[in-house]
Amino acid sequence: MPTVAVDKSDLWERLGREYSTEEFDKLCFDYGLELDEDTTAEVEEAIKAGLPAERPQLKIEVPANRYDLLCIEGIARALRIFLQQGEVPHYKLVYPPGGESELLTIACDPEVKRIRPLLACAILRNIKFTPRSYASFIDLQDRLHQNICRRRQLVSIGTHDLDTLKPPFRYEAKSPKDIKFVPLNKQTAYTAEELMTVYDSDKHLSRYLHIIRDSPVYPIIYDSLDRVLSMPPIINSEHSKITLNTRNVFIEVTATDQTKLDIVVNMVATMFSEYCEEPYAIEPVRIVLPDGQTRISPNISERQTTARASYVNSCTALSLTAPEVSTLLNRMALRSTVSPSNPDELLVSIPATRPDILHECDIMEDAAIAYGFNNLPDRFPATSTVAQPLAISKLSDIIRLEWALAGWVEVLPLILCSHEENFEWLNRTDDGETAVKIANPKTLEFQVVRTTLLPGLLKTIRENRSHPLPIKIFETSDVVFKDTSRERQARNVRHAAAVWCNKTAGFEIVHGMLNRAMKMLEIPRIGNDDPKAETGYYIKESSDPVYFPGRAATIYYRPPPVKAHDTLSTIKRGVEAALHIDKDLEIGSLGILHPTVLAKFEIGYPCSALEFSLEPFKKKMQKIWTNED
Repeated sequence: MPTVAVDKSDLWERLGREYSTEEFDKLCFDYGLELDEDTTAEVEEAIKAGLPAERPQLKIEVPANRYDLLCIEGIARALRIFLQQGEVPHYKLVYPPGGESELLTIACDPEVKRIRPLLACAILRNIKFTPRSYASFIDLQDRLHQNICRRRQLVSIGTHDLDTLKPPFRYEAKSPKDIKFVPLNKQTAYTAEELMTVYDSDKHLSRYLHIIRDSPVYPIIYDSLDRVLSMPPIINSEHSKITLNTRNVFIEVTATDQTKLDIVVNMVATMFSEYCEEPYAIEPVRIVLPDGQTRISPNISERQTTARASYVNSCTALSLTAPEVSTLLNRMALRSTVSPSNPDELLVSIPATRPDILHECDIMEDAAIAYGFNNLPDRFPATSTVAQPLAISKLSDIIRLEWALAGWVEVLPLILCSHEENFEWLNRTDDGETAVKIANPKTLEFQVVRTTLLPGLLKTIRENRSHPLPIKIFETSDVVFKDTSRERQARNVRHAAAVWCNKTAGFEIVHGMLNRAMKMLEIPRIGNDDPKAETGYYIKESSDPVYFPGRAATIYYRPPPVKAHDTLSTIKRGVEAALHIDKDLEIGSLGILHPTVLAKFEIGYPCSALEFSLEPFKKKMQKIWTNED
């Protein structure tokens, strides 16, 4: 959930009164927000100590889908309407005196389809910034960039002082060698190629360079005098930068996703249109598309939908009339009236600031928030059920208990790890088809979702080297693999793993751990050359780069056969056994870890490891439960 820091005194002024921390915390809770921190005490202590201090702030956590609450303007507006201290604003498009023919125009070149094909614009006229509202204007853009814009990959925002430019504008895509301008907060003109080098060491902008760096063309916006406005999604021009003296703001938004583009341009325009000379008035822009068609941007018209009071009552266990539900919705900035043709139906107008309203259930939720979740009646459900753990969870508990009783310590490392830890440090190569990779990892330690439990166990040993030997730890948890046959392109697999670290390798120790686990799962041990055994497990020497050569084994499991109900099936099973048809599953491995693996994890003692999958035993556990029932 995003956390928004707002000026405390400014918010009290907007709400028309001061609140104690407890009162405001309750107000936030009632609206579905959470007061994370009040910095008043810290500021007062800093002032007493003679240290520089900012004005007291309130840090508020807002829902991730409420983009209209990412600035103080939106929070204050929503709370005033919720407290019935103000009306729902009417956002409107205001055309120049000459009508649509005088609209500012921006033409899109066909080449932009190769890089960032979508564009939306808006103009805020006669705006009056203060230092705090100006800072809020910049902060909103940053929060949108990190949230819905996905770090500028899907959408990027540029804002400009319209009075420094001469329309009409052009949105083009050109070779980086042919682009040259003075970027924001610089005094020298650079080509786009040079900017990639200049910003490589910039902590803020370097994270966005990869979006266009390898493209043969870069997006660029010019005015009629060939002055650059911006090179999205990287940087704006110094020439058109916004200042406190800016009166007319030109907003341009480029994107690769139409839905998110519309949401972002509407958020920036509506949130700060209250500072215009005519509040909530936005001047549109005519966009000429590459095919010659025109579009007026932004579209801030209200969406019309319906909701039923009976549906709200059925979900909340209330007995509200349609007019009462309408009042609740108006408090949530959803303008609504009772349908003249159906007393149970509500006609709801959804403003451009509420893209989170997608279904009647979202309207019902807003009505419940306005009524108060704590005020909803408590009722026992009409039916009662008895829960039980999943078979795989029960299996995990059995392994967990037995290994803990054997004196081993359970650890819970993170499921994310670095690419090196998951592959190179284990002497394995990445085929590109196994691990799920994080698109924008926060740090190098969280690049992939682990495909084995060993990195977490070995890192735990590394961080606990000061403990007395032997160190014997285990984990029973999920690993994740790519799976293109699944809807989410990945699948979870439950593994159990253990590592023994001592002055001697202890291969027999982890072998004993495997035998004990299988005994508790009632899996018999069989010979690897016994094709007639119906079910069981066995180990066979193997070569695995994770383990020392000649000191590694693969674990195999033979599932029990499906019971034959006819003579033909019985004969088929006999033939398969006679011909040694291999249906055994490779479920894991054990062995003495290779010295290079231990060196990578900075472990100075020999270690033995065991890891196997619990998934093949789920059916057996389910049958046991069925018999118990």
